Amino acid sequence: MSHATVVTAAMLAIGDELLSGRTKDKNIGHLADLLTLSGIDLKEVRIVTDDEEAIVEALNALRARYDYVFTSGGIGPTHDDITADAISKAFGLPCEYDEAAMRLLGDMYRRREMEFTEARQRMARMPRGAVHIPNPVSTAPGFIIGNVYVMAGVPQVFQAMVDNVLPTLRTGTPVLSLAIACPYGEGDIGTPLAAIQKAHPDTSIGSYPRYIGEKFSTEIVVRGRAQAAIDAAGAEVQAMIEAIRQKKDSAENHSAEA
Repeated sequence: MSHATVVTAAMLAIGDELLSGRTKDKNIGHLADLLTLSGIDLKEVRIVTDDEEAIVEALNALRARYDYVFTSGGIGPTHDDITADAISKAFGLPCEYDEAAMRLLGDMYRRREMEFTEARQRMARMPRGAVHIPNPVSTAPGFIIGNVYVMAGVPQVFQAMVDNVLPTLRTGTPVLSLAIACPYGEGDIGTPLAAIQKAHPDTSIGSYPRYIGEKFSTEIVVRGRAQAAIDAAGAEVQAMIEAIRQKKDSAENHSAEA
């Protein structure tokens, strides 16, 4: 499928609270849904602790491998919000108080009659040359540097930032899918399904087992960027299911006759 355009992405979720289980991540699934709809393939997700070296190592690996990297968490006002410092280090840039961000935040706190404290000023820090990601929820901007999009961890703010970012991204050919209900378990379909996948390299075929009562079944999902390729693989999956059914019916009839 040489005519298909593929755009790839990764996500880096940052925070001790995610790894401890104290905070249940809501951002990964939201981003995955929106990227899929936009024709961008989310290929990898990493979750790292609030450690500068861990963030730098993960970010440098991901930004070299994928078209886009989206981060969440660690750009707040507290001492452990070190994402801006880590991103700056990864790019070899100074982490500075951005003048425009300082004005935005200063004006917002004046309107609210709140002190623009040193801790709150930390939310204006970003790598030199970074571009703002608007934050319509709480004002403090995220930022873009290179192919990295740095956003807040609070789900409401993250989602608002993603909404502002998506229209600016290069997108690819959307992935289409076909779901096929299969009344047999993976033990029955594993070998023939592998052969179908090998015969249809322009598709990706996944099997998702289910167990209801005392019976196993499977949902088979064929994915691809061309409807014709999906339909061809889907037809073979349907033929496989029918072949298994006939084989089982024949075995049951033979057993009954015996």
